[in-house]
Amino acid sequence: MSAVKSLNPKAEVAKAAEALSLNISAARGLQDVLKTNLGPKGTMKMLVSGSGDIKLTKDGNVLLHEMQIQHPTASLIARVATAQDDITGDGTTSNVLIIGELLKQADMFISEGLHPRIVTEGFELAKAKALQVLENIKILTEIDRDMLINVARTSLRTKVHAELADLLTEHVVDAVLAIHKPDEPIDLHMVEIMEMQHKTDMDTKLVHGIVMDHGARHPDMAKRTENPFILTCNVSLEYEKSEVNSGFFYKSAAEREQLVKAERAFTDQKVQKIIDFKKQVCEGTDKGFVVINQKGIDPLSLDMLAKEGIVALRRAKRRNMERLSLACGGMAMNSLEDITPECLGEAGLVWEYVLGEDKYTFVEECKNPLSVTLVIKGPNKHTLTQIKDAIHDGLRAVKNAIEDGSVVPGAGAFEVAAHAELMKYKETVKGRTRLGVVAYATALLIIPKTLAVNSGLDPQETIVKLQEEYATASQPVGLNLTTGEALLPVDCGIVDNFRVKKQLLHSCTVIASNLLLVDEVMRAGMSSLKG
Repeated sequence: MSAVKSLNPKAEVAKAAEALSLNISAARGLQDVLKTNLGPKGTMKMLVSGSGDIKLTKDGNVLLHEMQIQHPTASLIARVATAQDDITGDGTTSNVLIIGELLKQADMFISEGLHPRIVTEGFELAKAKALQVLENIKILTEIDRDMLINVARTSLRTKVHAELADLLTEHVVDAVLAIHKPDEPIDLHMVEIMEMQHKTDMDTKLVHGIVMDHGARHPDMAKRTENPFILTCNVSLEYEKSEVNSGFFYKSAAEREQLVKAERAFTDQKVQKIIDFKKQVCEGTDKGFVVINQKGIDPLSLDMLAKEGIVALRRAKRRNMERLSLACGGMAMNSLEDITPECLGEAGLVWEYVLGEDKYTFVEECKNPLSVTLVIKGPNKHTLTQIKDAIHDGLRAVKNAIEDGSVVPGAGAFEVAAHAELMKYKETVKGRTRLGVVAYATALLIIPKTLAVNSGLDPQETIVKLQEEYATASQPVGLNLTTGEALLPVDCGIVDNFRVKKQLLHSCTVIASNLLLVDEVMRAGMSSLKG
């Protein structure tokens, strides 16, 4: 009888072999769910929420976030895989597959009496060797636009159909290159993602400027302004109540009128300051003038501004204020006292687009924008969500490639190379630990195998071909998903992120080792003691 049973008769316990099979079945169950998603030929999953909302995706990260997972081991693996996405932006499906396969391969040896500790020691040795192979196989190259396009395309084609992936690839790379400042970390928050539910997914475009999801609040304001100056400010242009509870006592109606006038004059002075400033900078030019304010502008102030031909937007989001000054130049002003022409930004065109009841303001044709907007279009909600998730991954892939300064051949090339090198390495490992190395090497082949299966190819035949090619070519070879033959991934523009592969090897080995070393699973938490 288990020791914990004597302390708590209600405890549920799974002992040695049972505990191991519990963990392995969980890992394999999760692996079977995600297996069909891997690679550009992977299939979709449809997630239906309780309220009937539909989500179509083949992004492993989205699936693991949205699925309800009851099994404790499966939810642990899911958390590790989503952490992989949080750190590197990709590799969730591969993570789950490799963990499942490591446990499956280890189980074959453990069922024949090998102790799990020996297997995990083999795993550790194999991981160190695999990381060494990864270092040797990585391609240190100048990360130019063409290379970034290859990286982004490889990532995006596994998320959306090829035609859309090729369109998004260009936009994603141009967006990151626009906001990239040499010798500074890349802040992907400076790429605004705006959704517009109309037209088709192929109409998604990159705007070299900012798109805001609101418009001018006055019917007489121009819908299109060319070559405007842009004043971004955070100044209240509306009548406000005082912060403290104050009272005003008056004897006659005339005194009350004076009070109202004085209060109104306070706001009007600020508006007049903007109008005077506009006259000063636009006099004798054909330039327009746009005010984008973070706080409110009341109807009377809007009317004054409209009469002077000024386009005014109120209640802009705070994050857009930072982006606007990066996209158009100028500074965001918190007071109108020290306003100068240097504070102004410039754009080539500001125009308003009305879609149903929503208004969108496009600030376009900025000279040197350090903040840009990706406008996602699609006929329905789930298309927009799918593109948005794909764009997030694409942006991260490009950022990783720039920061790594290197790439890794894709199409299963690293896994095939690592398997071959580990099989040579096992000859140098003494004792039964080498069985752990063999299990690790075989487990890595799950990636090219799954790619082959998802493309309708025979996995055994494919792996044998790749191994033969690698042995003779002595350089990394990947899988051509169309013909089933070997190809040179770098020549075909199939490249992965170095840091994604590195993170994969670390996290998979740690979790698989921990799960193998579990010899007792107890459900004896406080909640089960209470009942």
